[in-house]
Amino acid sequence: MSGSPTIASLFAQRVVVGVGDMAVSNNQSTILSTYALGSCIGVIAYDPVARCGGILHLMLPEAAVSPQKALTQPAMFADTGLPLFFKGLVGLRAERSNLRLFVAGGASVMGGSDPFRIGERNTTVTMNFMGTNRLNVLKTDTGGSISRTVHLELSTGIVNMITPAAKSQVALGA
Repeated sequence: MSGSPTIASLFAQRVVVGVGDMAVSNNQSTILSTYALGSCIGVIAYDPVARCGGILHLMLPEAAVSPQKALTQPAMFADTGLPLFFKGLVGLRAERSNLRLFVAGGASVMGGSDPFRIGERNTTVTMNFMGTNRLNVLKTDTGGSISRTVHLELSTGIVNMITPAAKSQVALGA
């Protein structure tokens, strides 16, 4: 039955990735989750061969706005967090050529216009990094004005995304 929990998910350990943080794992009984991706970007990665993956919840495009903060929390910024995230995945034996990626967030959730365009800038910097590094982005769900929550099941590579209007799945493991 669609929507029914799997046996693995009933016994899974949930790891919550906070704003400006990241997690990578090869533990098949782990579900990685991040909540409320507004203007922030969630990069969800899975290597079906190494059976590992991760989530990066970045908040701002460039560390130059707060170099001191970038030293203590590099995952907060796209330009410092993305290289760190992929280094962590490679440390779990992920191969860049096998990685399958889903990018979500980058919304404009402030009422009215956003003069700083943080969501748009986060998306641009993230996608430029992916293109420059020839990384396989299977799907994006960015922009708009809605918040997104994502859960990555490491046993299957399935990403469940929840928005105020709907639930959807992206299969990174297939």
